[in-house]
Amino acid sequence: MSALTPELTGASHPETALPTGQQWTIGHGPFEATVVEVGGGLRTLSRAGVDLVAGYEPHERCASGRGQQLMPWPNRIRDGRYTFEGTERQLSITEVPLGNASHGLVRWALWELVELEDAWVTVGYRLHPQPGWDHFLDLRTTYALDDLGLTVTTAARNVGPSSAPFGYGAHPYLATGDTPLREIELRIPAREWVEVDDRSLPAARHPAPGSDHDFLERHAVGDLDLDTAYTDVVRDADGAWRCTVASADRAVTLWADEAFGWLQVFTAIARDQKGIAGVAVEPMTCPADAFNSSESLVVLQPGEEWTGIWGITAE
Repeated sequence: MSALTPELTGASHPETALPTGQQWTIGHGPFEATVVEVGGGLRTLSRAGVDLVAGYEPHERCASGRGQQLMPWPNRIRDGRYTFEGTERQLSITEVPLGNASHGLVRWALWELVELEDAWVTVGYRLHPQPGWDHFLDLRTTYALDDLGLTVTTAARNVGPSSAPFGYGAHPYLATGDTPLREIELRIPAREWVEVDDRSLPAARHPAPGSDHDFLERHAVGDLDLDTAYTDVVRDADGAWRCTVASADRAVTLWADEAFGWLQVFTAIARDQKGIAGVAVEPMTCPADAFNSSESLVVLQPGEEWTGIWGITAE
């Protein structure tokens, strides 16, 4: 009889498998965060027991992209098809209803633990060639807690023999508690928003000031539903932009450094109140379909490294 027989027949096993694999918890003062093996994503972040991100339970599979990392592109690629350096490539279609390749290649990959300390954890993954992607990238992300909250530092190094297209995004939901969506207040530090077509791909850009998508000054969402990319960001004196989601009992801010010229705001989870409610604020280096438009696309030469930093604080 095979040694695997007890597991195959459903007998008890000394370790219970979790949908997102190993769980690495860090803490500093009132802050605590959990990072997971599957996707190397952020499952939880809290301060004094109050959720700052709308995460999920350890026995649950990650849904709606909660806390996932999106590389080597964020958002969507039309038909999963693009041309790079004169060669057309075809990626797998992962958003079947809309016919797009969605959110990159690493959010369901198994990331490895690189280093773990009390207040920070580093995870890594080597992205190898596969259908539609011919490159080698070494990816590293460090999640660190300090007196202000969470800082996330991601690096992507091209360790292959040829240049590689690259974009990065992260998909945290800022927690909103029991506050109805229409009462949640947003500040979105951007002067342009992107209209999309029926496949959620860019169709036009519009000035935000004076429109119903203008959140340069913090105010309530009202009846507006957002699944909207913003650009022409407004930066503070330190070079970072800051987007705030405020509900009745908390105000959570996501900030991002000069590497990020785009952000996406998505409100459906707060509207539907499914699971822990929150508004997604996604720092992005480029818009949807950047592998085709080349807008804000990073091209990494062999040996070259990109680094971006974002974080979450709370009032």
